[in-house]
Amino acid sequence: MTPSRCADVNLADLDAFAGGPPWESFDLLRHEAPVHWNPEPAPNHGFWSITRHDDVLAVDRDPTTFSSERGAVSLEELDAAQLEMRKSMIDSDGLRHAALRRVLHSDFTPRSLASYEEFLRALTVSTLESALGREEFDFVSDVSADFPIRVLARLLGVPDHDTDQLIQWGNRMFGNTDPDYTDVLADSPESEAYRDLPFRSPAALEVFAYARKLAGERRGGDGTDLVSKLVNVMPHDGVPLSERELDNNFQLLVVAGNETTRHAISHTMLGLVEHPDQFDLLREHPELIAAGVEEFLRWATPIYQFRRTATRDVEMRGASIREGDKVVMWFASANRDEESFVDPYRFDVTRSPNDHVTFGRGGPHFCLGASLARLELRVMFEELVRRVRRVEVVGEVQRVRSNFVNGIKTMPVRVTPA
Repeated sequence: MTPSRCADVNLADLDAFAGGPPWESFDLLRHEAPVHWNPEPAPNHGFWSITRHDDVLAVDRDPTTFSSERGAVSLEELDAAQLEMRKSMIDSDGLRHAALRRVLHSDFTPRSLASYEEFLRALTVSTLESALGREEFDFVSDVSADFPIRVLARLLGVPDHDTDQLIQWGNRMFGNTDPDYTDVLADSPESEAYRDLPFRSPAALEVFAYARKLAGERRGGDGTDLVSKLVNVMPHDGVPLSERELDNNFQLLVVAGNETTRHAISHTMLGLVEHPDQFDLLREHPELIAAGVEEFLRWATPIYQFRRTATRDVEMRGASIREGDKVVMWFASANRDEESFVDPYRFDVTRSPNDHVTFGRGGPHFCLGASLARLELRVMFEELVRRVRRVEVVGEVQRVRSNFVNGIKTMPVRVTPA
């Protein structure tokens, strides 16, 4: 049901996201209460929803006032012991955050990734030709999920035969509120046994064991893969990674390096199916894809939101945010803000400028893998439009039950080759 009052909007309710992003609720909040208090059931205490583009940027760029470390980045409220046990790069601020990013940063620069393009293109062709051998297939499992995980495996230096396991681990953790994905729902009593683990997921234990096995094999070696760097490169603050930091940062790479790009590819394909004029435009002018990737990312917004914690009392648009309050940046809403995007609900691959906030923008937590995701999306759709004349959705598009990940689980399609 479409809310008619801001008081009726509840972005903590997963059912509000069952059919995809609750655009009507985001529109209402942006227009009437862009900084809106959203109550939550116990044991949580509620959060401030930030829904306007410029306000999201202001929060994201001010880690002194809006911390990633003091309360982690998810809506779950953690005690001090949980915060310490779960802390990864994404849940850190200041010097330690910068030091951890710097260990891996050089691998994700556009210059470093340029050497991967030939490899990526060969992978893309392999994935597409395998899927396109059938008239009908599931686009998510056969294309979106297959491609990014194989890239991640190359970066991590893990064998191709482990990619299915990496996908399953990512699903179980990222989909911790979806009964089709997880073995222990995050809001169930059973999850208390896993309260100190990322996503309250027993899958994290399996990921940690895998990380430690890889670390043991590579410690002291001269490998250049990401795992080798995590175990052998001293962060510039002079503090080596602890075993716990290795565990948590490896699971972050497994989840963030696969799930987000996978969902971005799926949403882009669905957007092109629903806007066939844009698909035809890209087929006729594939040179538009490089710039069109920014519209893919804006349209998809694979992560709905990230949370920060206020470190002091602060006023924003007349709302009094108190120290310790949760402050939630709704990227999906910001990417449909009519004050920042002309006709924001139009999928336009020629849109320019396109200042989307899908990766954050200008803050210290700007997505480390942004350049890789852009490259993967560009190569995927350059190769796809060469091979496909038409794509139709021929069954139910099933979405991940979540107010964190804007994910598509299944999307059965029929393709007409070019």
